[in-house]
Amino acid sequence: MSKESSSSLDLPLVGLAALFLGSGTLHLVRPQVFEPIVPPALPEPRKVVEVSGVAEIVCGLGLLHPRTRRIAGLASAALLVGVFPANVQMSVDAGMRANRKRTAKAAGFFAGTVARLPLQWPMIKVALRAGKRTDA
Repeated sequence: MSKESSSSLDLPLVGLAALFLGSGTLHLVRPQVFEPIVPPALPEPRKVVEVSGVAEIVCGLGLLHPRTRRIAGLASAALLVGVFPANVQMSVDAGMRANRKRTAKAAGFFAGTVARLPLQWPMIKVALRAGKRTDA
């Protein structure tokens, strides 16, 4: 029986890292796309988007290297929990827009935002698995 090592990369871990790197880059290149989903209780949406983008890039890079994977896994799980309210806000906004516009495109976008909400859990699980030290 072999133990899974925190130094081994697998497809879910590489996928999560790629998702973070892509999303983080998009946060920095097109922050205006993300500003509307920053929960209203948070000040300075642009800064929130920029900081979360940098955090996603740092987590993505950290997941790829064995020496930083443990802390990056824990930080990634925390980041995914932390951005969940923004994802909920995106769904709420998309639902209101779909109700107002009554178009297939708006309804489809809303359905996509709702469908992605439960996907946070498997991503958090991958991040937490990366954060476990099993080779010690």
